[in-house]
Amino acid sequence: MDKYDITGMSCAACSARVEKAVSNVDGVTACSVNLLTNSMQVEGTASKEDIIKAVENAGYGASQMLGGDKTTENKEKLPNPLAPMLKRLISSVVLLLILMYFTMGHMMFSFPLPSFLSNPITIAIIELVITTAICIINKHFFISGFKAVFHKSANMDTLIALGASISYIWSLYELIRIIIAVSSSDISYAHELLMSLYFESAAMILTLITIGKTLEAYSKGKTTNALKGLMALQPSTVLVVRDGIESLIQLEEVKIGDIFIIKPGDNIPVDVIIIEGATSINEASITGESIPVDKKVNDEVISGTNNLTSYIKCKATKVGNDTTLSQIIKLVEDASSSKAPIAKMADKVAGIFTPVIMGIALVVFIVWMIISKDFGYALQRAITVLVISCPCALGLATPVAIMVSSGVGAKIGVLFKNATAIEVAGKVNKVVLDKTGTITLGEPEVKDIMPNGISIDKLLEYAVSIEQFSEHPLAKAIIKYGTLNGIKPIHIENFEVLPGNGLIAKMDNKNIFAGSKLYIETKLKLDENVEDNLTKLAQEGKTPILFATDKELLGIISIQDTIKQDSKFAISKLKDMGIDVYMLTGDNELTASYIAKEVGIDNVIANVKPQDKEAAVANLTKDGIVAMVGDGINDAPALTRANLGVAIGAGSDIALDSADVVLVKNDLTSLVNTIRLGRKALLNIKENLFWAFIYNIICIPIATGDLI
Repeated sequence: MDKYDITGMSCAACSARVEKAVSNVDGVTACSVNLLTNSMQVEGTASKEDIIKAVENAGYGASQMLGGDKTTENKEKLPNPLAPMLKRLISSVVLLLILMYFTMGHMMFSFPLPSFLSNPITIAIIELVITTAICIINKHFFISGFKAVFHKSANMDTLIALGASISYIWSLYELIRIIIAVSSSDISYAHELLMSLYFESAAMILTLITIGKTLEAYSKGKTTNALKGLMALQPSTVLVVRDGIESLIQLEEVKIGDIFIIKPGDNIPVDVIIIEGATSINEASITGESIPVDKKVNDEVISGTNNLTSYIKCKATKVGNDTTLSQIIKLVEDASSSKAPIAKMADKVAGIFTPVIMGIALVVFIVWMIISKDFGYALQRAITVLVISCPCALGLATPVAIMVSSGVGAKIGVLFKNATAIEVAGKVNKVVLDKTGTITLGEPEVKDIMPNGISIDKLLEYAVSIEQFSEHPLAKAIIKYGTLNGIKPIHIENFEVLPGNGLIAKMDNKNIFAGSKLYIETKLKLDENVEDNLTKLAQEGKTPILFATDKELLGIISIQDTIKQDSKFAISKLKDMGIDVYMLTGDNELTASYIAKEVGIDNVIANVKPQDKEAAVANLTKDGIVAMVGDGINDAPALTRANLGVAIGAGSDIALDSADVVLVKNDLTSLVNTIRLGRKALLNIKENLFWAFIYNIICIPIATGDLI
């Protein structure tokens, strides 16, 4: 996906025009333009030259966003949009107040003027000069508005420019008539013509719209505060130790493997591993967790967190755009720049809004000329229609809510990859939870060792030997237990993993199998005593791993995972929100039912092989909006299949890549916050769109006068 900065956009009609122009370029498969961030995301094989040319042909400017260090690049790309708007606003308001004194104050309420300013020509020229100054101050509206007309892409600025220009030109015509009247000594008629001047209307239009643009700039500044806050977490300089010499260097000069010093109170600049010292780290800025975490030698510390207590020496493990903080910033930027599906309706309306308003204004002018034959009044009604309409509200309704939501999410450890994820999160009514690592800690421990005809040590020897090459959490528990008890693995041959079933290898000149009951039953028949033991273990929430040869059962090792402290609380909150909660696991039904009962889950889907998880999730999506939460490689297909894939932050890279939302904290309370935030964002978007539509629906008919 390529990103571009877009210049010259002023309203939703602009963004719709750019999006349409780029979407028509050969090779472009997807295009999303964000009015709030003045950015564009493009997918496909089209060249950047063709894309930029399409934008320029539509009447706007474009430049590709280049890669680089997020800290240095993006700080420069987030200037304060409020400062220049305030200057324009203050200048416009001061001049407008002076102008209004001459128009409404003197002519309508007989406010006094010096005798040398009482001449009608003098008053008209003063109005002309002040109005011209205001037009120059706000020349952006005219440049953008008429440029858009020339490119057949009328926008909000076009409406403003037309309204102000028509008022200004008509007033120039009336000024000429005043000069003629004074030259003919018809002073009373000249004073009467002063009432037909609309200079103040042109100035008022520009000033009022500038007020709106200033408020819009203020809102934009507020919505980027979270992003700026994230960028500020990285220091600009780092104290490194090279060849035994300490030196202060710029952050972008740090390389993987560099050794540097972090003092108490300093922020961690890049992802590191501690090589000397111990301290407490405040991770609240990244995870939202207020309780500091103790760190010691060989512990990893992520960028953007704060060193609280002690001096530590660290080694850089990830730098530049690869750091955790940079990845978080990228996710927030991507989410803010993307477009939610709900925005499509507003975009369609905005795309035709300006031409329709111009058509309505022309009809209003013609009708009033026929009815009243009063050119001034008909012109006034037409101008009012032009300037009272507001397509900007339609264009900003969605991106403002999306940017705020993604920023708030980043603060509490919820990272949305795009705007669609925020909208879908607000619609979720079913949640599917993987068991291991999601509901439980994912750190299982050996609980029971039940050999069958061999010693405990021999069973452990077989178990450790065959499990040593497996990455499964249950295998790691067995290896850890064996290591602590001095068990050493023996030589094995022909090791093979059978996904969803178990393991097979050759030891002591015989095939050894390890796996679930269902798998071992394909190799030999289990007697009743074994069945009873397996049932008992499952009822206690333990997962039995069976070990066997082609002819006999060697024994059983049971393993149990610890339920996370917040799982029960989070699940109860999900149910209170009206969400159906499911547990999806490869464990047997008895073990799964035990865990489900402990945490309050009523719906259990057990004995599911990794390749079948996707099908199970797909079935649930037939009659609901499903969020799948997982952390392992085997969860990736299901995460992709779900309407909303949610990866636990401590999960595998593949799971994180497959998900739509990443929970930085390894708990389910963050899932509750995700759905709540999505619902609030969706409600806010709907409210924004409602007021945007209702404003135009009410105000435009009023602007037509008594026609409607």
